[in-house]
Amino acid sequence: MKTYSAIIFDMDGVIVDSEPYHERAFRDIFQQMGHAETHGVHFPDYYGRSDRAVWVDFIARHRPPQSLEELAERKQTHFLNILKQDEPIFESLPGLVEKLAVKHRLAVASGSFHPVIDEVLAMKNLRRLFPVVVSAQDVAHGKPAPDVFLRAAELLGVPAAECCVIEDSALGVEAARAAGMDVIAITNTLSAEELARATRVVGTYEEIEEALL
Repeated sequence: MKTYSAIIFDMDGVIVDSEPYHERAFRDIFQQMGHAETHGVHFPDYYGRSDRAVWVDFIARHRPPQSLEELAERKQTHFLNILKQDEPIFESLPGLVEKLAVKHRLAVASGSFHPVIDEVLAMKNLRRLFPVVVSAQDVAHGKPAPDVFLRAAELLGVPAAECCVIEDSALGVEAARAAGMDVIAITNTLSAEELARATRVVGTYEEIEEALL
């Protein structure tokens, strides 16, 4: 692969093994609302998207009395509580980031909101390695739109063509492609076939290291 000036990391499913915790948190809230079996959410359809996308569809289907903001806050609080108990950072991720930070500008561009990103990057002292952090809150459109990646490149001061994205979702791959960036997809969440639009598909963080260093 070519040499890049900056590496932009997705967070959920790349830095932290959070997808099972997101699903658990949503299911717990759905159960509290009486929709344990009737929520109608197929969670893989939302990999790479924001919580807001789940709640918008849920509200359209069930018309609950709570506002989107109230539901989003309830889920986020519950998610953070269960995530902090386990701190499920992928084992090989901190070492990879340490090595990449020596030669590259690094950023996080995530569909999660800032309070969640802040909590995750506080784990393993990761925040010091990412000078730029962009949330879905900071842009008009979430993935698969390219907005979060383009904003990260802008804040890094690096042209999009000189950035490489690390992703785990098909929507994230499409967003990186739409931003004009190369993308390495890791099969933490989806199969290689589902990530085939990536510049390169890998199964381990060691393969990412070999590709970028």
